[in-house]
Amino acid sequence: MNTAFAPSQSAQNERVARRAQVVSELTAVLPPHALLWHTEDTVPYECDGLTAYREQPLAVALPETEEQVAAVLRTCHRLQVPVVARGAGTGLSGGAMPHRQGVTLSLAKFNRILKVDPFSRTAVVQCGVRNLAISEAAAPHGLYYAPDPSSQIACTIGGNVAENSGGVHCLKYGLTVHNVLRVRGFTMEGEPVEFGSEAFDVAGLDLMAVMVGSEGMLAVVTEATVKLVPKPRLARCIMASFDDIRRAGDAVAAIIAAGIIPAGLEMMDKPMVAAVEDFVHAGYDLDAAAILLCESDGTPEEVAEEIGRMQDVLIESGATRMEVSRDEAQRLRFWSGRKNAFPASGRISPDYMCMDSTIPRKRLADILLAIAEMEKKYQLRCVNVFHAGDGNLHPLILFDANDPDQLRRCELFGADILETSVAMGGTVTGEHGVGVEKLGSMCVQFSSAERAQMFGVKHAFDPAGLLNPGKVIPTLHRCAEYGKMHVRKGLLPFPELPRF
Repeated sequence: MNTAFAPSQSAQNERVARRAQVVSELTAVLPPHALLWHTEDTVPYECDGLTAYREQPLAVALPETEEQVAAVLRTCHRLQVPVVARGAGTGLSGGAMPHRQGVTLSLAKFNRILKVDPFSRTAVVQCGVRNLAISEAAAPHGLYYAPDPSSQIACTIGGNVAENSGGVHCLKYGLTVHNVLRVRGFTMEGEPVEFGSEAFDVAGLDLMAVMVGSEGMLAVVTEATVKLVPKPRLARCIMASFDDIRRAGDAVAAIIAAGIIPAGLEMMDKPMVAAVEDFVHAGYDLDAAAILLCESDGTPEEVAEEIGRMQDVLIESGATRMEVSRDEAQRLRFWSGRKNAFPASGRISPDYMCMDSTIPRKRLADILLAIAEMEKKYQLRCVNVFHAGDGNLHPLILFDANDPDQLRRCELFGADILETSVAMGGTVTGEHGVGVEKLGSMCVQFSSAERAQMFGVKHAFDPAGLLNPGKVIPTLHRCAEYGKMHVRKGLLPFPELPRF
């Protein structure tokens, strides 16, 4: 997917002509300030949070009304022009990377909170509303929106729906799919569609779970109705240190096995702890091989009882040090470290690639030890942070994108992590999506028959294949090419993986 090659002169001429046609047609349905096509204006849209891969769209549309969204889609469908919907651009898998022959549909102007209903504990918001803004609007009613990705200060609810985002509190409160009641938007043909309902049931097929996590391939979402939950009366967080990675990983499994579902259960290894502590001074233990953040929330009585139970499990699991937040300020400081893991990594490396896979909780230590061996193999550093409670990994591979060989080794390192996760009984993604980043790894996890079924769903919603094409579901040809490269690059055998 890297676009370093130089297109031929004829291809460039064809692209210029195609852009002129698209701009001419879109000018008829959008005001002048809502359409960008000069290179200097479209550069900010050339990638999302996965900066290793970039592309220039033919044009960027910035509609301000649903009628304009529908008109853009109808026009592009008539012209057979691909469309890539974009929110805040904080995604980490290249899902919003433009199509070279397509239009980027920016929904940034859809940023209004339409209604907060404290009685039904719901909010109706446009797709461009920031995740954190929902909780800020609900706060006067003692409510908040539970899914809290680390990028919640910037990421939008439309992007959260596209990726089925989670966050540090998803273990107890669920992912986006568990907190969205209804979405509405438009098909590629510009037809209005609605999925889900504010009622307990929905007439006909319930396709909400198909839409959430579909990465902009099925429809363009413009509005969502989300659940709000009461703010807990009290929350306290344990910071537990371990002198051994395996003990820390086993402690996670032990907490869940004890029947405890913490509000949050996160893990960081020693290099990540050092990077974060130097950045935000959260009070982390720099001597620990790994630390766990274990949070309890609810009534004071519930919190006291659960904190006590978790402390017992942690001690039995070999924790060398524990500190329980004394007040809300310290609790927020503990979490500020975890939520700033990505920017902290950016301070110690020119670039990083954040991976995203999921493994069984009992294999946390195994994957960390495997990643340590990969660091030697690929001669690159990796710092690790986990949604440990549900086994969702976020290894951050540190590299310099200005060095092509480092980028090549980083890509191999990332593929190795994903495929090792599958071999350990996990999946190639947790909450960041597939985008362009994990197309090859999808070939490892899913058979050609399974991928054909995925294409069948895509075709049912988007027969022309114009919404975010070339992403998420790899073609048979792409998997064949990936398989040929696989053995040459010395990765795990393809497509049959050994089971650890």
